[in-house]
Amino acid sequence: MADRTCRQPPVQRAEDSLSHYVLAAACVLVAYLIGSIPSGYLVARVRGVNIQQVGSGNIGVTNVLRSVGIVPAILVGLADPLKGIIAVLLPRLMGLDHAVIALCGLAVVVGNNYNVFLRFRGGKGIATSFGVMVMINPLTALFSLIIGIYTIALGRFVSLGSLAGIAAAPLFMLLQPDVPQAYLYVTIALVLLATWRHRDNIVRLARGTENRLGRKVSGNFKSPDEVAPPADEA
Repeated sequence: MADRTCRQPPVQRAEDSLSHYVLAAACVLVAYLIGSIPSGYLVARVRGVNIQQVGSGNIGVTNVLRSVGIVPAILVGLADPLKGIIAVLLPRLMGLDHAVIALCGLAVVVGNNYNVFLRFRGGKGIATSFGVMVMINPLTALFSLIIGIYTIALGRFVSLGSLAGIAAAPLFMLLQPDVPQAYLYVTIALVLLATWRHRDNIVRLARGTENRLGRKVSGNFKSPDEVAPPADEA
């Protein structure tokens, strides 16, 4: 006679599946909200500066560096990757699968770039993407960082270095065995998102009008509709 005690009732399996989807959806939402913590905006506000109304208007680390100073920029440079780390760490600690972890990684960068608290304006997601990469594939994160820094050192274009570093990430993953497909797919998605967010920088690079690192951007602008001075922040 077959042992029926080892069989899970269909109702129980359905409940477990529903619980998994609810937990996964909650983690993705929390990841988006973590990404929406406006690090650059808050740090600049402490110094009495509305970062959206100075320089390029971007809340990323480079505009903070140019408009507020080196110490605030360091704080933002630490906080933005930390958002990516925390957003990926949470579903991992809960034992969720690679697909959910990857979705959380994408959600935190989307939150950083399209911030619900800042009328869906935000940064360009490179630092937060780096935090995600540290959690899903540290070796790839290291190699991407090296390429990004090297590219910036050669030309002093932060935008070019940022794009070169993140674009190399999927290639590094393909060279490694046993990388979960979900991690590869989310990395490709982050590359596409970063490229879209840097589209103005790409145009300026092609025209030869992109600012180099170390050059001060003068002048303020008062609204998102005004044209900001060119900047190459990540």
